[in-house]
Amino acid sequence: MLSRLTRLPRPAALAVCAVPVLGLFAAAFAPLPFVVAIPGLTADVLGSDQGKPVITVTGAPVRDTKGELRMTTIRATGPSSTMKLHELIGHWFKTDQAVMPREAVYSSGGSDEEIEKHNLEEMTKSQSAATDAALGFLHKDPKDVKVDLNLADVGGPSAGLLFSLGIVDKLDGDGSGGDLTGGRSIAGTGTITADGQVGAVGGVALKTQAARRDGASVFLVPKAECADALSELPEGLRLVPVTSLTDAVNSLRALNQGRPAPSC
Repeated sequence: MLSRLTRLPRPAALAVCAVPVLGLFAAAFAPLPFVVAIPGLTADVLGSDQGKPVITVTGAPVRDTKGELRMTTIRATGPSSTMKLHELIGHWFKTDQAVMPREAVYSSGGSDEEIEKHNLEEMTKSQSAATDAALGFLHKDPKDVKVDLNLADVGGPSAGLLFSLGIVDKLDGDGSGGDLTGGRSIAGTGTITADGQVGAVGGVALKTQAARRDGASVFLVPKAECADALSELPEGLRLVPVTSLTDAVNSLRALNQGRPAPSC
């Protein structure tokens, strides 16, 4: 390319050279389809939210629980916000932030209001699946046992696993009279289906940071996302991979009894 440019008249050569420069300049100031995410809030599903228990069970005896089961979130710039290349570069190399494709965070698309509505609908579906999974695991009839889940200002399906574990702990503990948490602060993430299968969620490297910040010592992560969780793993946080509610319960029981448990 350089040899060809030397045979062009100077004005033409300058014009050709200017094209990629102008392209880069334009890209630096054009809005790009990315959002910036940071560790978000965590919430103990065994506790209360805005003065109401997160989990309320009727139709069966409920245990007093110790320890915490913390669902985790990320906080991202809004779906209608715009980011430019020179702004993204400043966030790219920070370990407590992540630059993510907009569709990875806001997969439903649409306006801010439509996305918020979609996320709340996904949370409602997740709560229903979490209840079905937990009662199915415990062999309890949903016609007899009613579960109400209350967690404000959180959307999406990624708290499903933690909701299920919270219901199991409230009703059965570790199955031997103790707490499923073993008195620890346990955090995690993962979608759940009605038959108890755990799915990936995204943003796990940021969620592990939120978990450790809020005192968790164990983090339950969908097995498929172990590598992502390890990429920025905070010191003092143990990763336990799971593929199902049964996996998660068995791993927590093993930790409580001092037996080997899976790790990423």
